[in-house]
Amino acid sequence: MSSPAEFYKSLPPISKAYGIACLLFTTASQLGLCHPVDIALLYELVFSNYQVWRLITNFFFLGKFSINFGIRLLMIARYGVQLESGPFKKRTADFLWMMIFGALTLLALSAIPFFRSPFLGVSLVFMLLYVWSREFPTANINIYGLVTLKAFYLPWAMLGLDVIFGSPIMPDLLGIIAGHLYYFLTVLHPLATGKNLLKTPMWVHKLVMRWRIGAPTATPAQPDNSGATFRGRSYRVGGATAYPAQPDRGSGAATTNPVQPDNGSAVAFRGRSYRLGG
Repeated sequence: MSSPAEFYKSLPPISKAYGIACLLFTTASQLGLCHPVDIALLYELVFSNYQVWRLITNFFFLGKFSINFGIRLLMIARYGVQLESGPFKKRTADFLWMMIFGALTLLALSAIPFFRSPFLGVSLVFMLLYVWSREFPTANINIYGLVTLKAFYLPWAMLGLDVIFGSPIMPDLLGIIAGHLYYFLTVLHPLATGKNLLKTPMWVHKLVMRWRIGAPTATPAQPDNSGATFRGRSYRVGGATAYPAQPDRGSGAATTNPVQPDNGSAVAFRGRSYRLGG
């Protein structure tokens, strides 16, 4: 078993940075070093007193130390890490853009009086959970040792548990809306039309390269499929190959195996490929 230090170093950069920021802000609030009101999203103070930091700091507060806070932090450590290490492996810029897009979507939704929320950290974590459930839909998840269900239904199960435990339902709903909007624009709509409306901006790629965090997105070579009909699995437009979920019968965690494309019967060469000069 690896030591805690080795485990910490193995965590992907974006999920690790966000989890640490949430832990630090919540700890500072618990110790009285800052008051939650000072970092809450209050649009009146943002526009009248130019307190623009509230647009960012509100995402780092997950509530006071409690069971709910621990669950949200574990959701980052599990689902955020599995996303960044699986479907978004070597695509740090794409994962960072997903987080930025989710934050911007939640800020826009929160501007509507019906969806108004002073803290959007829980919503952003729930967005990660929703995207994870769509990337690993067939993984078996065990909830508190009582119920086993497919990962596809996990966001709704967690929302139901929050209602039973008396937690507000609006943050969970906002996260589901933001997560579905991202998944629709990056996966469902491109598969239906062939057009990707939410490509990762170049400035995000440059930011990742300048800060030297993770790995920038590499554009894969597209095979020549002229004259051939589609017969393989779906692929994320502008990104890496989709990773089907393989359920872990022991712990319920999802593992990923890259999909090997079916090149059809018209391809003559079927032997093992080798890297030239390697």
